[in-house]
Order: sequence, then C-alpha cells, then structure tokens
Amino acid sequence: QMQLTESGGGLVLAGCSLRLSCAASGRTFSCYTVAWFRQAPGKEREFVAAIRRSGGTTHYEDSVKGRFVISRDNAKNTVALQMNSLKPEDTDIYYCAADAHLILSSLRRSVEYDYWGQGTQVTVSS
Repeated sequence: QMQLTESGGGLVLAGCSLRLSCAASGRTFSCYTVAWFRQAPGKEREFVAAIRRSGGTTHYEDSVKGRFVISRDNAKNTVALQMNSLKPEDTDIYYCAADAHLILSSLRRSVEYDYWGQGTQVTVSS
C-alpha cells in the first residue's frame, strides 16, 4: 500500500499563489506517476497535472498551463503543485493520486489511479 497526504490548501485572493504538497509513504515512490486532480461538490473529478516517474515529463490541463507547475523530489517522496495567478474557478478540493502502471493515454483519467490522498481544500475569492 501507498499512503498519500496532501497539505498546503487554504483561502487566498484571486491573483495570489498557493503551493500544495503531496507526501508519500509505503512504496518506492520513484516508480510511480503522480497526478493532481480537483473536484467540486456534485462534479466529476478533473485532471489538473501529472508528472512521470523520472520527473522529466509533465502534463497539464489546458486551463492551468502557464499558471501551475508540478514537480517532484524522489529523495523526499514528495510532489508539489505550485499554483500561481489563482482564479475563483480554481476553487475545489485538490487530490493527489499515484499509480505505477499508467500509459500516456491513461494518465488524465482518475479511474486509472490506484492510490489517493484525502484531499485539501483550495478556495480563491474574488
């Protein structure tokens, strides 16, 4: 089993920044693709960003490109999501997810991930 724990959420004004962190334990973290998803009440979980095992390849949902940056530190078993120029529509619960067997065509699909954190709330006020 792998345990994922998110932190760093909070309430900020539009235009400000937040940095989310996902800490992993229990498995060889460097073997896993890690992603961030977000979900509003009553809506489906939405892909935000992903980073491959080596950390050299990243993927972003179009609405966050140029504003969010995903990174990982395999030595510390952590993945970060730096969120800049936040907008009210970025308000959601943000989840960290990990899986060891993803192919490129699958990494944006939440059902493909085996391990999930409990989520952290991000609220952006206008």
